[in-house]
Amino acid sequence: MKAEIRVAGFGGQGVITFGYVLAQAASIHDEKYALMTQSYGPEARGGACRSDVIISDVSIDYPKLSKLNCFIAMSIDAYNQFKKMVKPGTVVILEEDLVHVPENELLEDVTYYNIPSVREAETLGNRLAANMVMLGAAQAVTKAVSEESLIESIKQRFSRYTELNIKALRRGIELGKQAMGEE
Repeated sequence: MKAEIRVAGFGGQGVITFGYVLAQAASIHDEKYALMTQSYGPEARGGACRSDVIISDVSIDYPKLSKLNCFIAMSIDAYNQFKKMVKPGTVVILEEDLVHVPENELLEDVTYYNIPSVREAETLGNRLAANMVMLGAAQAVTKAVSEESLIESIKQRFSRYTELNIKALRRGIELGKQAMGEE
């Protein structure tokens, strides 16, 4: 099993934290091989950023994405910038309120899911938890890591807001399953 996941958006959305939690969950708690790389613009907030995570059952010999399995776009600019990497068979998860792709511009042979991560995080009390909602949706869709490993990684990563982030993760898992028609 090998999963190559890219999450992209703008600074302040928790894109780098998403990648860190995912890679830690895979490598430490699920005992898989995992690698995370990140890129962000010079702006502290609002600039483009992305996090790439590779998860594998065998050692990873190349640190860059070669066959993207899942692309998560938290902003329309991120979608437009990275959609060229999306090939047939890829799963694309879009932030429902921030990324609107006209139906005639959807890529062929690609599965799209829309997740209202910002809206759900606001419902939970803090829009900054949108990344954890989206991480939950990605877990439900890709099954690259276990829910339990993500919860343990969240507990280690966040000394404050642990419960909020776990609630956000679980809500994202529910939304991912609903989007796939499993609930």
